[in-house]
Amino acid sequence: MSSDKGKPKKKKDTWPIKAFFMAICLSAVLSFFASTALEGTGYVIAVSVLLIFIALGIVFDMIGVAVTAADPKPFHSMAAHKEKGGREAIRLLQSAEKVSSICNDVVGDICGIVSGTTSAVIVAALLRDLSTTSVLISIGVTALISGFTIGGKALGKTVAIKDCTAVVYRVARIMHALHLFR
Repeated sequence: MSSDKGKPKKKKDTWPIKAFFMAICLSAVLSFFASTALEGTGYVIAVSVLLIFIALGIVFDMIGVAVTAADPKPFHSMAAHKEKGGREAIRLLQSAEKVSSICNDVVGDICGIVSGTTSAVIVAALLRDLSTTSVLISIGVTALISGFTIGGKALGKTVAIKDCTAVVYRVARIMHALHLFR
């Protein structure tokens, strides 16, 4: 019989459970916002809501990539000189795995799902207003939205990798102004 005395106990990783509940809550809030914004509105509002969700997905994807690619050295210097956002940037980088998961998976995926739902509302309205059942409208709208989303994320990832320090610093400055991570 072996004894477990002297061995440190393994800490259970509760992050996946927290991410699960965070996704449920954030999804409910964003879906509610989208549903409320789209209720009885025209195409301009519907497309605006769609573009907001696509942009949110792209921005959060950039943040998730930048945090995993950034070097902490310049932020340690900023924190030592008490520059606004220096400490917040270090905290972001120390939690890069979770920040990336929240930004890329939780927020990014939810934005993708909500933008898909929003596009379905737009397609249904187009089909109703044009008195048609043409599958070409659905295919065209879906292809266009996919192109904007995927192309935007590809561009965002390129910026996030090349300018990761600047992206992380901007986010850290916003967090500093909002008194997050203090």
